[in-house]
Amino acid sequence: MTDMSTTADVLEHEEAKSLEAREFGFWVYLMTDAVIFALLFASYVVLSNNSAAGPTSKDLFDLGHTAGETALLLLSSLTFGFATIAMSAGQAGRVVQWLIVSMVLGLGFLAMELIEFHGMIAAGAGPGTSGFLSAFFTLVGTHGLHVTFGAIGICVMIGQVLVKGLTLPVRSRLIRLGLFWHFLDIVWIGIFSVVYLPGVM
Repeated sequence: MTDMSTTADVLEHEEAKSLEAREFGFWVYLMTDAVIFALLFASYVVLSNNSAAGPTSKDLFDLGHTAGETALLLLSSLTFGFATIAMSAGQAGRVVQWLIVSMVLGLGFLAMELIEFHGMIAAGAGPGTSGFLSAFFTLVGTHGLHVTFGAIGICVMIGQVLVKGLTLPVRSRLIRLGLFWHFLDIVWIGIFSVVYLPGVM
């Protein structure tokens, strides 16, 4: 019995070390992602006035529409926080419920972003029209792609919680996914502040 207990302790210790290494690797990934977005922001700032006699940001941006996108994404971050609280309380059912709400809000954000892109392209303001629009579509589109991957991750996480419960590896993955989701909120606030607000002023 003692040997079995010792083996279990060793396995638990090794699993904890493995999860710590993954968490460190995830932080490294977030830092590299932050560098990528910093470069995209810098490119946009440099090219934002290069409209090539085409439509400008004042002609294209609808601050009300963008405010709706912002509200959806910020709410999804809040509901993800509720999922994390439910995880700490060991309430797997609540975790799933809040994750579903977060995913739906994220998908709503993506739908609004696609509507915006479609309207701009239909108006002849596609990414090939000017340097400004190339930088805009690259920055905002890259963020949208990240949100898409995040929504897929939430869907996978819901399945893992339902099948495996709130095991230590599942909890670790949920925390890392939450960090990623909140990181996307921070990036979007940057986009709202650097791209949309100055663009309509």
